[in-house]
Amino acid sequence: MDELRIDFAGGAVDHRRRFGGGRGQALPRAVGLKGGQSPDVVDATAGLGRDAFLLASLGCRVTLIERSPKMHALLADALARAADSDVAEIVARMTLLQGDAKDLLPGLSPAVVLVDPMHPERKKSALVKKEMRIIRQIVGVDPDAAELMQVALKSARKRVVLKWPQKADALAGVPAVSHRIEGKSTRYDVFMIG
Repeated sequence: MDELRIDFAGGAVDHRRRFGGGRGQALPRAVGLKGGQSPDVVDATAGLGRDAFLLASLGCRVTLIERSPKMHALLADALARAADSDVAEIVARMTLLQGDAKDLLPGLSPAVVLVDPMHPERKKSALVKKEMRIIRQIVGVDPDAAELMQVALKSARKRVVLKWPQKADALAGVPAVSHRIEGKSTRYDVFMIG
């Protein structure tokens, strides 16, 4: 298996930060970044940390939760390297926790919870990107995604955002969405609280 390395100071992450469209992108809109608001967010399934980094670059304080020890170590290394770079101010708004979000979320009470579980296998014959295949090998599948959503819905103060493939069926065991923000290949199912 090829080695995976997370980099917040360069590459695609830096390009997205500088040229991605800022608060007008689908994810910031789904999280509720409007009118100068920058809510505190928990990224309950941190993965590569790219969504968390984008939100932190737009002013949010983001807590990343990762249960895979290997992915947590990769994120910790990336954050440490970025702390001595030109994105130090951004990563200072990011806090990394290791553990199961279902256990940690109830004690955090964030305004927004972002959930991006491992997406279901695609029905297309084309392979997903190599990087995503490596991540799937590291973290496996998320059979408890619906359970995590239920915990997120009880823990968030304002909204829960589920990042999900554009054409995938709704996640079973989850209530109806309040609204949806759609992209080319990804959609953000938004569940408003209260």
